[in-house]
Amino acid sequence: MLIAEVSMDAVLSHFTVSVTELKRNYADILKRADDAPIAVLNHNRPEAYLLPAGHYERLMAHLEDLEDARLVTERASGPFVEVDFDAL
Repeated sequence: MLIAEVSMDAVLSHFTVSVTELKRNYADILKRADDAPIAVLNHNRPEAYLLPAGHYERLMAHLEDLEDARLVTERASGPFVEVDFDAL
């Protein structure tokens, strides 16, 4: 799998929170994020990303769809197996 390089200082979320604030207000932060990813900052640099369950599930479904599309494209030109449906 190819993963694009991203600068360690790039924040890939519109919602950020410090590690300290996350420890103090975990439930409130998830509520305010409203199903969006949260960048967890340590010394103003991204340390981790917190994904609400619904967002993570949609992300995994999307990745599965991309993998399925890749397989379809890869296998589109064969080889194919001839099948006699009456023999099944």
